[in-house]
Amino acid sequence: MPFDNLVLRVHAIRRMFSRSIGLQEVKRVLKSGKKIETYPSDKPFPSYLMLGFIDHKAIHVVAADDNETKQTIIITVYEPDPQKWDNKFEKRRGI
Repeated sequence: MPFDNLVLRVHAIRRMFSRSIGLQEVKRVLKSGKKIETYPSDKPFPSYLMLGFIDHKAIHVVAADDNETKQTIIITVYEPDPQKWDNKFEKRRGI
């Protein structure tokens, strides 16, 4: 995780609450997870998809870094759907 200062979008907070994913889990994914996709054309900041495992449960976190303010913005958080992702949850099926 590049920056310790996290900003959670309302969408991310709602998804975390509805999916019972806590802030500590999100931080853990950002700190020790694996970057599996990048979205360089996203605005206002390029974003990326991180994969981490919490108690054998796969978690995806979409985040973006604001280098000017030294903040990491959490866009969304979810458990990847096994029907849409490979068995390691690193690659989308059908792509």
